[in-house]
Amino acid sequence: MKNAEKIAVIGLGNIGKAVAENLNKSGRKFIVAGRDTAKVKEVAKAWQNVQVADIATAVKEADIVIPAIYFPLVGEFLKEHAEALKGKAIVDVSNPIAPDENGGFKKVIAAEASAGEINASHLPQGAHLAKALGTLMAGSLSADAFATPHKVLFYATDEVSINPVVEQLIKDTGFEPVRVGGLNQSIRIEVFGELHEAGAVGKTVTLEEARQLVK
Repeated sequence: MKNAEKIAVIGLGNIGKAVAENLNKSGRKFIVAGRDTAKVKEVAKAWQNVQVADIATAVKEADIVIPAIYFPLVGEFLKEHAEALKGKAIVDVSNPIAPDENGGFKKVIAAEASAGEINASHLPQGAHLAKALGTLMAGSLSADAFATPHKVLFYATDEVSINPVVEQLIKDTGFEPVRVGGLNQSIRIEVFGELHEAGAVGKTVTLEEARQLVK
């Protein structure tokens, strides 16, 4: 796969907005889209390197598609845009959680299951999925971007040909990329996973710390 130049961020919730803001800081060109184009245009006024489009156009024009939407909607999104997504890299930021009755969050799939593997099962032919960018809480994704020394964003992929594309994307959001393995390792970098900020690691980590963690 060629080094992708066009990125589409679909959805400007907490994670999507943080990713878009970081891309803007790095000077990387990108497309943003959402269900309410007027609201997307209003938010995007603060960014310089952005193109606002409807969702179908954004998916069609991008090389890297980031559906920054709730986990239950990702599979539907992949099916709806299957034809346009063929041959593209899809970056899955989703976490399979929902509010619980105690004011916290709970996992909404089986304890041993991962959003990355489930969403990969819905991929159109020729598309490749990376689990990335959702491995920190949105606040840290914003606050710790472009830190010195750089903090790490973990990622997981099955298709190694997209690794350079994913790693450059992560660098352009202000972090150092560290691959944890294939998508069968996605659970480690999703919420409650051992390498997620809201899991055992409990914080953002430096490159040196990350290398020790993924040994």
